[in-house]
Amino acid sequence: MLTETGAKVLEYNVRLGDPETQVILPRLSTPLVDVFEAIAEGKLDSIEVNWSEESAVCVVMASEGYPATATPNQPISGLKEAAKIPGVQVFHAGTSRDDETGKYVTSGGRVLGVTALAQDLATARERAYSAVNLIDFKGKQFRTDIAK
Repeated sequence: MLTETGAKVLEYNVRLGDPETQVILPRLSTPLVDVFEAIAEGKLDSIEVNWSEESAVCVVMASEGYPATATPNQPISGLKEAAKIPGVQVFHAGTSRDDETGKYVTSGGRVLGVTALAQDLATARERAYSAVNLIDFKGKQFRTDIAK
């Protein structure tokens, strides 16, 4: 976080949870299975791990009531339209399919991770939020300050 007295670290997170993974791994050019195999075989130093130079932004869309409680079974619309934006990937977290309609509904607190890649941070941010604005479900909430 940038402050008047300089940069301050609020949290150092190395757990590689959902939002962290969803913003980092889309930049990985080397097949992830190759990295895992090299780790398992103790040969990580023998492979070249390459990363895209693109910027990435991930916006988490959460259910109404999150983080205390989640409102389940809210129909989700706009997923196909959001996925058509260049560089956008939509990761499902707290979703399930309605047995009767076959459509996606909310089923947890963190519903979706909307990640966008672009040549610069401003464009990645714009793509991510454009996708978020196409996706709708009752009670959706998300931060508006990601990558600002």
